[in-house]
Amino acid sequence: MTAVVVTGAGIAVDGLRGPADLLQPYRRHEDGFDPETGLRGRQFRHRDRASRLASRAATTALRDSGLLGEDGSYRGESLRTATVVSTNTGNLDSICSFLDTIAEESASLLPPTGLPNTSSNVSAGWVAIDHGLRAPNLTLSNGPTSGLDALQWARRLIRHGRADAVVVTGVEPDNRYVRKLLDDNGETHWPDAAAAVVLESAGAARHRRARVRLVLGEYRRAGTARAAASAVTGEAVATLAEPGIRPGEVLDLSAWAGRQSGALGVLQCAAASARIDGGEGSALAVSCGLPGAAAAAMAFAGPGAEQP
Repeated sequence: MTAVVVTGAGIAVDGLRGPADLLQPYRRHEDGFDPETGLRGRQFRHRDRASRLASRAATTALRDSGLLGEDGSYRGESLRTATVVSTNTGNLDSICSFLDTIAEESASLLPPTGLPNTSSNVSAGWVAIDHGLRAPNLTLSNGPTSGLDALQWARRLIRHGRADAVVVTGVEPDNRYVRKLLDDNGETHWPDAAAAVVLESAGAARHRRARVRLVLGEYRRAGTARAAASAVTGEAVATLAEPGIRPGEVLDLSAWAGRQSGALGVLQCAAASARIDGGEGSALAVSCGLPGAAAAAMAFAGPGAEQP
Protein backbone atom coordinates (compact mmCIF):
# COMPACT_ATOMS: atom_id res chain seq x y z
CA MET A 1 0.00 0.00 0.00
CA THR A 2 0.94 3.66 -0.37
CA ALA A 3 3.09 4.89 2.51
CA VAL A 4 1.84 8.16 4.00
CA VAL A 5 4.35 10.54 5.54
CA VAL A 6 4.42 13.76 7.57
CA THR A 7 6.32 16.56 5.86
CA GLY A 8 5.37 19.48 8.08
CA ALA A 9 4.09 20.25 11.57
CA GLY A 10 2.99 23.36 13.40
CA ILE A 11 1.21 24.32 16.60
CA ALA A 12 -0.65 27.28 18.07
CA VAL A 13 -0.73 26.45 21.78
CA ASP A 14 -0.91 29.09 24.47
CA GLY A 15 2.65 29.69 25.69
CA LEU A 16 4.43 27.14 23.48
CA ARG A 17 7.01 28.02 20.82
CA GLY A 18 6.81 24.99 18.53
CA PRO A 19 6.39 21.20 18.38
CA ALA A 20 9.60 20.57 20.35
CA ASP A 21 7.97 22.14 23.43
CA LEU A 22 5.41 19.32 23.37
CA LEU A 23 8.16 16.94 24.49
CA GLN A 24 8.46 18.68 27.87
CA PRO A 25 5.93 19.15 30.69
CA TYR A 26 3.62 22.00 29.75
CA ARG A 27 4.66 25.49 30.78
CA ARG A 28 4.06 28.89 29.26
CA HIS A 29 7.12 30.52 27.72
CA GLU A 30 7.36 34.30 27.55
CA ASP A 31 8.30 34.06 23.88
CA GLY A 32 5.65 31.42 23.16
CA PHE A 33 2.40 31.81 21.26
CA ASP A 34 0.10 34.39 22.82
CA PRO A 35 -3.57 34.06 21.79
CA GLU A 36 -4.26 37.65 22.83
CA THR A 37 -1.92 38.97 20.14
CA GLY A 38 -1.51 35.98 17.82
CA LEU A 39 -5.21 35.71 16.97
CA ARG A 40 -5.62 39.32 15.93
CA GLY A 41 -5.50 40.70 12.43
CA ARG A 42 -7.74 41.73 9.60
CA GLN A 43 -7.64 38.24 8.09
CA PHE A 44 -9.28 36.86 11.24
CA ARG A 45 -12.27 39.23 11.28
CA HIS A 46 -15.59 37.46 11.87
CA ARG A 47 -13.88 34.11 12.57
CA ASP A 48 -14.54 32.17 15.74
CA ARG A 49 -11.65 31.46 18.11
CA ALA A 50 -11.20 27.82 17.07
CA SER A 51 -10.95 28.78 13.39
CA ARG A 52 -8.32 31.40 14.13
CA LEU A 53 -6.28 28.87 16.13
CA ALA A 54 -6.66 26.24 13.40
CA SER A 55 -5.60 28.69 10.70
CA ARG A 56 -2.47 29.67 12.62
CA ALA A 57 -1.39 26.07 13.16
CA ALA A 58 -2.20 24.99 9.59
CA THR A 59 -0.28 27.88 8.04
CA THR A 60 2.75 27.08 10.21
CA ALA A 61 2.61 23.39 9.20
CA LEU A 62 2.31 24.23 5.49
CA ARG A 63 5.27 26.59 5.75
CA ASP A 64 7.25 23.90 7.57
CA SER A 65 6.48 21.45 4.76
CA GLY A 66 7.77 23.83 2.09
CA LEU A 67 4.34 24.16 0.48
CA LEU A 68 4.04 27.91 1.05
CA GLY A 69 5.97 30.48 -0.95
CA GLU A 70 7.64 33.51 0.63
CA ASP A 71 4.55 35.54 -0.24
CA GLY A 72 2.31 32.99 1.47
CA SER A 73 0.98 31.51 -1.77
CA TYR A 74 0.30 27.79 -1.91
CA ARG A 75 2.88 25.90 -4.00
CA GLY A 76 1.10 22.57 -4.13
CA GLU A 77 -1.77 21.36 -6.31
CA SER A 78 -4.79 22.99 -4.70
CA LEU A 79 -7.23 20.65 -6.44
CA ARG A 80 -5.41 17.69 -4.87
CA THR A 81 -4.98 19.03 -1.32
CA ALA A 82 -7.60 18.10 1.27
CA THR A 83 -8.43 19.48 4.71
CA VAL A 84 -9.38 17.44 7.79
CA VAL A 85 -10.08 19.01 11.19
CA SER A 86 -10.69 17.24 14.49
CA THR A 87 -12.45 19.09 17.30
CA ASN A 88 -15.10 18.33 19.91
CA THR A 89 -15.85 21.82 21.23
CA GLY A 90 -14.62 24.01 18.36
CA ASN A 91 -17.72 26.10 17.74
CA LEU A 92 -19.48 25.50 21.06
CA ASP A 93 -19.09 29.17 21.99
CA SER A 94 -20.70 30.34 18.74
CA ILE A 95 -23.72 28.08 19.16
CA CYS A 96 -24.19 28.89 22.85
CA SER A 97 -23.84 32.65 22.33
CA PHE A 98 -26.45 32.52 19.56
CA LEU A 99 -28.81 30.60 21.84
CA ASP A 100 -28.17 33.07 24.68
CA THR A 101 -29.04 35.98 22.40
CA ILE A 102 -32.27 34.31 21.26
CA ALA A 103 -33.30 33.42 24.83
CA GLU A 104 -32.36 36.71 26.47
CA GLU A 105 -33.13 39.19 23.68
CA SER A 106 -34.33 38.39 20.17
CA ALA A 107 -33.37 36.35 17.13
CA SER A 108 -33.43 39.59 15.14
CA LEU A 109 -30.31 40.68 17.03
CA LEU A 110 -28.20 37.75 15.84
CA PRO A 111 -25.16 38.99 13.88
CA PRO A 112 -25.31 37.66 10.30
CA THR A 113 -21.51 37.61 10.04
CA GLY A 114 -21.44 35.12 12.93
CA LEU A 115 -23.85 32.63 11.39
CA PRO A 116 -21.16 30.63 9.50
CA ASN A 117 -19.45 30.01 12.83
CA THR A 118 -22.36 27.83 13.94
CA SER A 119 -21.41 25.24 11.31
CA SER A 120 -19.41 22.32 12.72
CA ASN A 121 -17.16 22.44 9.63
CA VAL A 122 -16.30 26.13 9.90
CA SER A 123 -12.65 25.69 10.97
CA ALA A 124 -11.92 23.26 8.14
CA GLY A 125 -13.59 25.66 5.75
CA TRP A 126 -11.40 28.57 6.82
CA VAL A 127 -8.19 26.54 6.54
CA ALA A 128 -9.17 25.60 2.99
CA ILE A 129 -10.16 29.18 2.09
CA ASP A 130 -6.89 30.57 3.46
CA HIS A 131 -4.84 28.56 0.97
CA GLY A 132 -7.32 27.78 -1.81
CA LEU A 133 -7.43 24.05 -1.00
CA ARG A 134 -10.19 22.44 -3.07
CA ALA A 135 -10.01 18.68 -2.40
CA PRO A 136 -12.33 17.03 0.21
CA ASN A 137 -12.93 19.09 3.35
CA LEU A 138 -14.30 17.54 6.54
CA THR A 139 -14.47 17.70 10.33
CA LEU A 140 -14.42 14.84 12.84
CA SER A 141 -16.04 15.23 16.25
CA ASN A 142 -15.63 11.74 17.61
CA GLY A 143 -14.70 12.14 21.25
CA PRO A 144 -11.21 11.32 22.54
CA THR A 145 -10.22 9.41 19.38
CA SER A 146 -10.95 12.34 17.04
CA GLY A 147 -7.35 13.39 16.42
CA LEU A 148 -6.04 9.92 15.59
CA ASP A 149 -9.19 9.21 13.59
CA ALA A 150 -8.54 12.38 11.57
CA LEU A 151 -5.05 11.16 10.71
CA GLN A 152 -6.48 7.83 9.57
CA TRP A 153 -9.19 9.50 7.47
CA ALA A 154 -6.53 11.69 5.87
CA ARG A 155 -4.45 8.62 5.07
CA ARG A 156 -7.49 7.02 3.43
CA LEU A 157 -8.04 10.11 1.26
CA ILE A 158 -4.47 9.76 0.00
CA ARG A 159 -4.53 5.99 -0.44
CA HIS A 160 -7.83 6.03 -2.31
CA GLY A 161 -6.66 8.70 -4.71
CA ARG A 162 -8.83 11.57 -3.43
CA ALA A 163 -5.84 13.73 -2.53
CA ASP A 164 -2.06 13.93 -2.82
CA ALA A 165 -1.71 15.96 0.37
CA VAL A 166 -3.92 16.58 3.41
CA VAL A 167 -3.66 19.28 6.06
CA VAL A 168 -4.81 17.66 9.33
CA THR A 169 -5.58 20.09 12.16
CA GLY A 170 -6.73 19.38 15.70
CA VAL A 171 -8.11 22.34 17.64
CA GLU A 172 -9.80 23.04 20.97
CA PRO A 173 -10.34 26.62 22.19
CA ASP A 174 -10.46 27.84 25.77
CA ASN A 175 -13.58 29.87 26.59
CA ARG A 176 -16.26 30.07 29.28
CA TYR A 177 -18.60 27.64 27.52
CA VAL A 178 -15.90 25.00 27.13
CA ARG A 179 -14.84 25.47 30.75
CA LYS A 180 -18.42 24.95 31.92
CA LEU A 181 -18.69 21.75 29.87
CA LEU A 182 -15.40 20.43 31.23
CA ASP A 183 -16.43 21.30 34.79
CA ASP A 184 -19.70 19.40 34.32
CA ASN A 185 -17.69 16.36 33.20
CA GLY A 186 -15.13 16.58 35.99
CA GLU A 187 -12.32 17.42 33.56
CA THR A 188 -9.54 19.97 33.94
CA HIS A 189 -9.47 23.06 31.74
CA TRP A 190 -7.17 23.10 28.73
CA PRO A 191 -5.35 26.07 27.16
CA ASP A 192 -6.09 27.36 23.68
CA ALA A 193 -4.52 24.65 21.55
CA ALA A 194 -4.21 23.73 17.90
CA ALA A 195 -1.80 21.46 16.07
CA ALA A 196 -1.50 20.71 12.37
CA VAL A 197 0.47 18.26 10.26
CA VAL A 198 0.84 17.94 6.50
CA LEU A 199 0.42 14.41 5.19
CA GLU A 200 1.53 13.32 1.72
CA SER A 201 2.09 10.07 -0.09
CA ALA A 202 5.73 9.02 0.10
CA GLY A 203 5.88 9.27 -3.68
CA ALA A 204 4.57 12.84 -3.75
CA ALA A 205 7.03 13.86 -1.03
CA ARG A 206 9.93 12.33 -2.97
CA HIS A 207 8.80 13.99 -6.19
CA ARG A 208 9.06 17.45 -4.68
CA ARG A 209 12.11 16.49 -2.56
CA ALA A 210 10.35 17.27 0.67
CA ARG A 211 11.87 16.40 4.01
CA VAL A 212 10.04 13.48 5.60
CA ARG A 213 9.69 13.89 9.36
CA LEU A 214 7.96 10.59 10.09
CA VAL A 215 5.82 7.84 8.58
CA LEU A 216 2.31 6.94 9.70
CA GLY A 217 2.21 3.36 10.89
CA GLU A 218 -0.45 0.95 12.09
CA TYR A 219 -3.79 2.26 13.38
CA ARG A 220 -6.24 0.36 15.54
CA ARG A 221 -9.51 1.03 17.40
CA ALA A 222 -10.68 -0.93 20.42
CA GLY A 223 -12.96 -0.75 23.44
CA THR A 224 -10.19 0.40 25.78
CA ALA A 225 -6.99 2.38 25.42
CA ARG A 226 -4.89 -0.55 26.60
CA ALA A 227 -6.51 -2.88 24.08
CA ALA A 228 -5.97 -0.38 21.27
CA ALA A 229 -2.30 -0.02 22.22
CA SER A 230 -1.86 -3.81 22.42
CA ALA A 231 -3.39 -4.25 18.95
CA VAL A 232 -0.62 -2.18 17.36
CA THR A 233 2.31 -4.50 16.66
CA GLY A 234 5.94 -3.63 17.31
CA GLU A 235 7.77 -1.97 20.15
CA ALA A 236 7.57 1.80 20.42
CA VAL A 237 10.52 3.72 21.82
CA ALA A 238 8.21 6.49 23.01
CA THR A 239 4.61 6.13 24.16
CA LEU A 240 2.32 9.14 23.88
CA ALA A 241 -0.54 8.22 26.20
CA GLU A 242 -1.89 8.29 29.72
CA PRO A 243 0.22 6.52 32.37
CA GLY A 244 -0.54 2.83 32.75
CA ILE A 245 -1.33 2.11 29.11
CA ARG A 246 2.07 0.49 28.63
CA PRO A 247 4.94 -0.25 31.00
CA GLY A 248 7.70 2.33 31.12
CA GLU A 249 7.81 6.04 30.53
CA VAL A 250 5.04 7.83 28.69
CA LEU A 251 4.51 11.39 27.50
CA ASP A 252 1.03 12.33 28.68
CA LEU A 253 -0.08 15.36 26.69
CA SER A 254 -3.63 14.82 27.94
CA ALA A 255 -2.52 15.97 31.40
CA TRP A 256 -2.78 19.53 30.08
CA ALA A 257 -4.39 19.23 26.62
CA GLY A 258 -7.39 17.30 28.00
CA ARG A 259 -8.61 13.73 27.91
CA GLN A 260 -11.61 14.71 25.78
CA SER A 261 -9.63 16.94 23.46
CA GLY A 262 -10.13 16.51 19.73
CA ALA A 263 -6.73 18.14 19.30
CA LEU A 264 -4.92 15.46 21.32
CA GLY A 265 -4.16 12.96 18.53
CA VAL A 266 -2.76 15.67 16.23
CA LEU A 267 -0.74 17.13 19.10
CA GLN A 268 0.67 13.64 19.66
CA CYS A 269 1.60 13.38 15.98
CA ALA A 270 3.30 16.80 16.09
CA ALA A 271 5.20 15.71 19.21
CA ALA A 272 6.30 12.49 17.48
CA SER A 273 7.49 14.50 14.48
CA ALA A 274 9.61 16.66 16.80
CA ARG A 275 11.04 13.60 18.56
CA ILE A 276 11.83 11.54 15.46
CA ASP A 277 12.42 14.52 13.11
CA GLY A 278 13.48 12.51 10.10
CA GLY A 279 15.77 10.21 12.08
CA GLU A 280 15.33 6.75 13.52
CA GLY A 281 13.01 5.59 16.26
CA SER A 282 9.32 5.02 16.75
CA ALA A 283 6.43 6.27 18.84
CA LEU A 284 2.95 5.09 19.74
CA ALA A 285 0.08 7.52 20.30
CA VAL A 286 -2.98 6.35 22.25
CA SER A 287 -6.22 8.19 22.95
CA CYS A 288 -7.50 8.46 26.51
CA GLY A 289 -9.38 5.66 28.21
CA LEU A 290 -12.64 7.38 29.08
CA PRO A 291 -15.50 5.22 30.42
CA GLY A 292 -17.95 4.26 27.69
CA ALA A 293 -15.79 5.70 24.91
CA ALA A 294 -13.87 3.83 22.24
CA ALA A 295 -10.09 4.20 22.05
CA ALA A 296 -7.60 4.42 19.21
CA ALA A 297 -3.86 3.96 18.77
CA MET A 298 -1.48 4.85 15.95
CA ALA A 299 2.22 4.12 15.48
CA PHE A 300 4.77 6.52 13.99
CA ALA A 301 8.26 5.74 12.72
CA GLY A 302 11.25 7.37 11.12
CA PRO A 303 11.40 7.60 7.31
CA GLY A 304 13.80 4.67 7.07
CA ALA A 305 11.30 2.23 8.59
CA GLU A 306 9.23 0.03 6.36
CA GLN A 307 5.57 0.89 6.92
CA PRO A 308 2.32 -0.33 5.32
